[in-house]
Amino acid sequence: MDFVDWRKSPKEVRSEKDIPQNNTKRLRGRRYYDYIDELIQKAQERGDFDNLPGAGKPLKLDDESFAGDKALGYHLLKSNNFAPAEIELAKEIRIERERAEAKLAKIIHQGKSLRSRRVPPFPSQKRAFNAAVEKAATEYEETLRDLNRKILNLSLTAPSQMHQPFIEVDRLVQNFREACPPFEDESRY
Repeated sequence: MDFVDWRKSPKEVRSEKDIPQNNTKRLRGRRYYDYIDELIQKAQERGDFDNLPGAGKPLKLDDESFAGDKALGYHLLKSNNFAPAEIELAKEIRIERERAEAKLAKIIHQGKSLRSRRVPPFPSQKRAFNAAVEKAATEYEETLRDLNRKILNLSLTAPSQMHQPFIEVDRLVQNFREACPPFEDESRY
């Protein structure tokens, strides 16, 4: 039995037989996504996706819509390899601390190599090493105190997620001195 809508006038009335069945036959018993995949497959076979602009290039996924009025400014900073002042300051703190730790590691390695030699170091080498340790400890302490000032500045200007704990200067300098004890001066005897 065919469905006829009796609410419409006789001129507008169409039965199911009058409605084109070509789309409904294809979609019947299939998921919507399968139909879409089939359409994409046919378009690829026809070559509709060949030579599209940007083909083979990475997608530009930079979405700065969250920035609102500042989007243009952030885009200019990013495209010119700049970052906000807080991020630059945090990066500077990290780099300076890594540089200071690398200097200390070099002196500690030098002390270990002097102590592990078969031939004991000469008095001049011992004096030079002791002077280098004192100079490094003084510079390390100054660097750490300067980093604490920068950390304070960062904590005052940056959001709370970017805050960093203060550096325990005295403890770190003491650890360095313990890791790198000076040679005893034999010239006094």
